[in-house]
Amino acid sequence: QALADPRWNASCGDEFEALLRNYTWDLVPEEEANNIVGCKWVFRTKYLPIGLVDKFKSRLVAKGFHQRPGVDFNETYSPVVKQTTIRILL
Repeated sequence: QALADPRWNASCGDEFEALLRNYTWDLVPEEEANNIVGCKWVFRTKYLPIGLVDKFKSRLVAKGFHQRPGVDFNETYSPVVKQTTIRILL
């Protein structure tokens, strides 16, 4: 439904070109892939402070919930600052 609007279509095109330009993924033959992760478009309208539409933002997100631990990935990592590091910086 959103892709029928030329503004959303242009936004998706810009996002897809940026993903290609940044080498976001590697294409592999389907036989080598254990589990192919799907994706979907997420849309958001940005507004100016006065309430007018500023731009149409779209992004392509992976459906990571289809991944299986130990099969599709081995570990997860989240960079978190330790409390002692914050104290040293203050």
